[in-house]
Amino acid sequence: MAGSLLADVEGARMRTVIVLAAGVGKRMKSDLPKVLHPVLGRTLVGHVLAAVDSALPGSRVLVVIGRGAERVAEHVAEQSPHASTVLQAEQRGTGHAVRVALDAVPDDDGAVVVLNGDLPMISPETLRALVAGHESARAGVTLLTAEVANPAGAGRIVRTADGAVTRIVEQRDASPAELAINEINAGAYAFDAGALREMLGKISTNNDQGEEYLTDVVGLMVAGGWPVRAHLTADPDEAMGANDRVELAALRAIMRDRVNAELMRAGAGIVDPATTWIDVTAHVAADAVIEPNTHLRGASRVESGAVVGPDTSLIDTQVGAGATVVRTHADGARIGPGATVGPFAYLRPGTVLGAKAKVGTFVETKNAELGEGAKVPHLSYIGDATIGEHSNVGAATVTVNYDGVRKHHTVIGAHARTGADNMFVAPVEVGDGAYTAAGSVIVKDVPPGALGVARGQQRNIDGWVARRRPGTAAAEAAEQALTASPEPGGSDEEQG
Repeated sequence: MAGSLLADVEGARMRTVIVLAAGVGKRMKSDLPKVLHPVLGRTLVGHVLAAVDSALPGSRVLVVIGRGAERVAEHVAEQSPHASTVLQAEQRGTGHAVRVALDAVPDDDGAVVVLNGDLPMISPETLRALVAGHESARAGVTLLTAEVANPAGAGRIVRTADGAVTRIVEQRDASPAELAINEINAGAYAFDAGALREMLGKISTNNDQGEEYLTDVVGLMVAGGWPVRAHLTADPDEAMGANDRVELAALRAIMRDRVNAELMRAGAGIVDPATTWIDVTAHVAADAVIEPNTHLRGASRVESGAVVGPDTSLIDTQVGAGATVVRTHADGARIGPGATVGPFAYLRPGTVLGAKAKVGTFVETKNAELGEGAKVPHLSYIGDATIGEHSNVGAATVTVNYDGVRKHHTVIGAHARTGADNMFVAPVEVGDGAYTAAGSVIVKDVPPGALGVARGQQRNIDGWVARRRPGTAAAEAAEQALTASPEPGGSDEEQG
């Protein structure tokens, strides 16, 4: 189980937050637990935990887990290390899940906040207002509600003629008149701890699913004389969950549009928001430009004046001010100010490009550092290597870093010039200001200022095509050329 239960502070009322993350999620038709499906940089439950951490710091946080318990517990520990997990071994409904959680904290005396684990759109501001209003009113329960155009699938809020909340009815248990109600239960509540414990002991399983509904507590509190409040969110999207892949895709699209709108209002240039996907954990500075079909994931950062895209994916990658990254996939890379990357480049983890460095077309880098102004323009693999400032690496270069057991390092110094089609068999070092000849396989260090040459001498075998490929187009072309020009000299005789 993740985390450890936090001890209550003596003399203080500790608020407890319970996140319901034990559901099966059958309609997802996935081996992945429902709450672990990703939505723009966080999982469904990860978004909820982030909102809790922001809105209600210092609270005791319990996450009820069930299906895929080990995977969910591990994720909770990574996302919110101070949270604890409580196992609901048998899924008998949301009311049962809350009862299991409360059994783990018998000393609670503050408000108990309960949130569905698939409520990624809830904002810290709304959550903070919900709890503050509840605690100020000393209500038995305050529930978050939303008015939506299509309430299908959601629990309806039933009110009296004067507007007082009387109960929540689930869709499958609702009458035709109740199904016409468009105010829905959003899946977020604040309870008085004592009242909640009392009412949980009274709920029944007399419903279509034969489960203990947490929503039944609302009606029981009304009957018991407890004040019941509703906090109507001004943003109905905050009530959105995801029960299947279609709803999950719709949720992602809404969140994408919100993230992009917020960034553009802050000064970022997003050319085509509909094809630009930016995680909530990423950062785009004012005056950066994001071209179409671009994905910024994880902790990626794009600084002012940089241009990223089109057709680019960055994962946990930093792009410096004024840099350009075109048709590139980068993961765990740092791209310096004014650097240029692509098109069709692949930057793997550990890549660090200095200011104004260049990685060009069909270049792959891994655990490689390029100094200021260093260039790898074409068709090369640079792995486990350090390239000094203002050096130029020729086309079709490979740093041969792996001997089948261990990785080895290549060092190319500052202001060096390496020829096309070079192989650098690591560990090897090319000194500052050194050159290497085209077609060389460099297996020994090249001293500073030296020219490294490692290739066989060329020999020409005259007449080979006429003898070995007679009657071909090549033979005819050669014969015409030889007839029109003097015989070449200095060639080797064919052997054998």
